[in-house]
Amino acid sequence: MVEQVAAEEARLALNLPREDLADIELQLLLDALLRYGACDFRCFNQAVLRRRVADAMRAEGVATISGLQERLLHDERAFASFVSSIRSNASTPFADPGLFRAFVANVIPLLRTYSFLRIWVPGAGLSWDAYALAALLDEAGLLARTVIYGTFVNDASVAIAKSGFYRHGGRANLEARARLAGLEAPITQYYEVDEEFVVPRERLLESLMFARHNPASDASINEFQAIVARGFLPLLNGAVQFRLHSLWFESLTHLGFLALGTGESLTHSAHEGAFRQVTAEQPIFRRLR
Repeated sequence: MVEQVAAEEARLALNLPREDLADIELQLLLDALLRYGACDFRCFNQAVLRRRVADAMRAEGVATISGLQERLLHDERAFASFVSSIRSNASTPFADPGLFRAFVANVIPLLRTYSFLRIWVPGAGLSWDAYALAALLDEAGLLARTVIYGTFVNDASVAIAKSGFYRHGGRANLEARARLAGLEAPITQYYEVDEEFVVPRERLLESLMFARHNPASDASINEFQAIVARGFLPLLNGAVQFRLHSLWFESLTHLGFLALGTGESLTHSAHEGAFRQVTAEQPIFRRLR
């Protein structure tokens, strides 16, 4: 007790700021997740992180971030659940069907002009988007000459994506979203569906590659005819968002397409003038220069 009082008096005498304890705990948690599970969430938006951490604390019944850290490092179930929540809730099968329908109508016809296609789906929690694109491209007769790259900020998310198991939230809703997204064939032609889960069929998996990619530091992984990045940018901090705009610009071929999520745009980005919006209803853009 005497030592604590002395340390506080010394801090006040030197006029040193007192760092918020929750900030310290959050940074320690992020460092621990990186070292323990190769999960690098340091590039994420702080407000997003704090909401996800608060949700996890309530779910696990702990009162502090330090308590949550202990739980995550010693409970594999809690760790997997937390990583899934940080990745966001965007892995709902055929979420945002309007974007996919616009992609089918405005992008896929132009992709037919390429002899070989590379499509990049970067981001947390968007592995189902890669599976949805695979089905839509297969129906259009393009999947056989396409490779879809799905990248994530950590190895745990890569493993989840490779498993292919996703809860669909009700078969009727799943089928309705697939039809709204532009899928004409019965959904069972592309996925195995039971009462709880939907799993992509083997022929879709053959055209998918999942890997780790850190948007804060890693270079482009290839040259692409299309990038589908729905809902990824808002999860990241401002500096990484700025870097990603340039990275995606450099990764797209001339006349390549960039599809973003609802409410997202290229306004005020470094390369805003190089793109033209393809359709007013959806944030799909084409690189013109």
